[in-house]
Amino acid sequence: MPIGSPEVKNRKVFHDYHIGEKFEAGLVLSGTEIKAVREGRVSLRDSHVIIEKGEAYVIGMAISHYANRGYEDHHPHRPRKLLLKKREIKKLARKVESKGSTIVPTRLYFNARGY
Repeated sequence: MPIGSPEVKNRKVFHDYHIGEKFEAGLVLSGTEIKAVREGRVSLRDSHVIIEKGEAYVIGMAISHYANRGYEDHHPHRPRKLLLKKREIKKLARKVESKGSTIVPTRLYFNARGY
């Protein structure tokens, strides 16, 4: 991770849930959302993942408004699409349906390539 890149952790998850398998996924964000995340203006508390029509979405993740935004803005609590492979999504969907598990994000960070 590059120096100065924020890493947001959801510490409450480790207290409230038993963490089984971990996956790493990309996240579709708009321009002002990326800038707000770089400022550390994001909260993973009370967020979870739903799988709908073969796609995974994060619900409840709050990304506050970017301080220097212009006319373009984003909704702080909108559902955000996760970028996972189809087989990973199917595997997660089966686990949620069979065991009654919940998918929760544990951390949000920029990887070494800046994505």
